[in-house]
Amino acid sequence: MTTTRFAPSPTGYLHVGNLRAALFNYLIARKAGGEFILRLDDTDPERSTQEFADQIQRDMEWLGLTWDRLERQSDRLDRYNAAADELRASGRLYECFETPVELDLKRKKQLNMGKPPVYDRSALALSEAERDALRAERPGHWRFKLDHQRIEWVDGILGPLSIDAASVSDPVLIRGDGQFLYTLASVCDDVDFGITDVVRGSDHVTNTATQIQIIAAIGGNQIHFAHHSLLTGPQGEALSKRLGTLALKDLREQGIEPMALLSLMARLGSSEPVEIRQSMAEIIAGFTLSSFGAAPTKLDPDDLGPLSAKVLHGMEYAQIADELAALGIPEHIAPAFWEMARENVETRADIRSLWTLCRDGAQPVIDAADREYVTTAMALLPTPPFNESTWKEWTDLVKAQTARKGRDLFMPLRKALTGAQHGPDMSKLLPLLKNIPEMND
Repeated sequence: MTTTRFAPSPTGYLHVGNLRAALFNYLIARKAGGEFILRLDDTDPERSTQEFADQIQRDMEWLGLTWDRLERQSDRLDRYNAAADELRASGRLYECFETPVELDLKRKKQLNMGKPPVYDRSALALSEAERDALRAERPGHWRFKLDHQRIEWVDGILGPLSIDAASVSDPVLIRGDGQFLYTLASVCDDVDFGITDVVRGSDHVTNTATQIQIIAAIGGNQIHFAHHSLLTGPQGEALSKRLGTLALKDLREQGIEPMALLSLMARLGSSEPVEIRQSMAEIIAGFTLSSFGAAPTKLDPDDLGPLSAKVLHGMEYAQIADELAALGIPEHIAPAFWEMARENVETRADIRSLWTLCRDGAQPVIDAADREYVTTAMALLPTPPFNESTWKEWTDLVKAQTARKGRDLFMPLRKALTGAQHGPDMSKLLPLLKNIPEMND
């Protein structure tokens, strides 16, 4: 069975960069009829918070990325300890004592000598007495001893990849304070949960190489890895400085539609055109991982507003009926209201504004030069109830009476009835206006 996971750390809010990994893994699982796991990587007790964990789940639910299981790494520390003991026993995990300053000096020396800045494994040459003496001074950290051979795999996006393990430092798996770092915990979870496929950013390629060896060292089955390109701004600039404004919770508060985000992210960076979808089923059916490429993917945040409006414009009444009812729009007029409103809203907040106009009316806006004209026109307004023919019938009468035409005919009437220069088709809006403002001479 295909099993995927999304593994955010509850140390901050999810943003659009996180969404790509979440969506790709979700779509792979759902398309294969498999399992999708949400895993909270919360082994950092100082930075992980329940607030962020709760917000991650709210964001996922808002987007419709439902998970089959929720796992927390903080519940699995005993498992990581057991795995560490196994690796120590097999000689694959060794204790080191260099301080960050000492490691930095080593790296600089290697670079000056024209060598790659790779950890030199000097800790392996320490005697037990030397280790005891160092332990008395400082806590040791633990590194995984890589087999110095080429690590090869076929990446689901990047194709065949090969990394010489000798060109990579033995990764630290456990810090001096005993905290398990991402690599060991993630590998244990992937093995234990039966993860078959992992999609993540291309900045994890080197991590993947080392994890392939760790997976083998603890007896796990190898995983199908794929690395998507990283998002940039529209000019190719790093998005990192803008991620505060691209947090999913902020986009939600701005009124961005989930289907706009999902439709964009399911195609952005692929050979397929971005197409607005109205359901998750459509997105799943149209998703193909192999269509994505390695080139950096440009995201213009300004595209989200128009795409979101397009989602709303394409919604059928049945998709929005419950929300209209919650606003208090009577069922007998709700379909006509949505027919009037949907091409004229950019966000769902605009729906409420249009309903307020229909229910309560608006403060008339009448230019001094148009006051007499508007008074004359209002006297010609047919008696309610109105229908979609009323606007034309009325404006034909007004045109015949006043000889006005075009913008001079229509605009003063729109402003008098709605208080605005722009808005929905008046033939559809007029029958829904419950309060026609009174015009005083």
